[in-house]
Amino acid sequence: MTARFGDFVFICQHIRRRVRVCPVRAVEWAMSEILILYSTVDGQTRRICERMQAVLEASGQRVVLASFDDPHLPDAADFDKIVIGASIRYGKHRQSVADFIAANRALLDNRPSAFFSVNIVARKAEKSRPETNPYVRKFLARTSWRPTCLAVFAGRLDYPHYRFFDRQMIRFIMWITKGPTDPSTVIEYTDWRAVDAFAREICAIH
Repeated sequence: MTARFGDFVFICQHIRRRVRVCPVRAVEWAMSEILILYSTVDGQTRRICERMQAVLEASGQRVVLASFDDPHLPDAADFDKIVIGASIRYGKHRQSVADFIAANRALLDNRPSAFFSVNIVARKAEKSRPETNPYVRKFLARTSWRPTCLAVFAGRLDYPHYRFFDRQMIRFIMWITKGPTDPSTVIEYTDWRAVDAFAREICAIH
């Protein structure tokens, strides 16, 4: 009996040395066709969308990225999920975003969807959630759209990049909200881990 047990142990050890163990992914999602539409002023919303695209594609999703400034947008009806990202300038999202939602409301209501806003106000913890961010709340009230997933991300403050008028206006707004006003200031407020988490949340919706 002892010899047989010893032989069994030897065989198990031999197999363990010869067999390659492949890592198992903790979570796997079914492949979806995802459309990400974005409206950006200074480019930060586009960069956030590109980061989300990378996370989604790494999870096996097929993603098309398009700007509201593009003359010919992809047909949203061709996609399983629709994501819209929009930045704020002087307290408002671009009208083209609301127009798209109004024109495609029936489709959006029958597809898994997501919306995120990008604004500097979200740098403050008390305004970093959709339910507490004034711009997100106002936008949703205005459009009456109820996307499946919601997020808000703080943007990037880049005074040297702005045109003269925009720089002065944004400095004034930051002064009112007790933010930095030095015209040489460049600060990345975006929480990229939160962006990655939101992309994974989009993977999971169906």
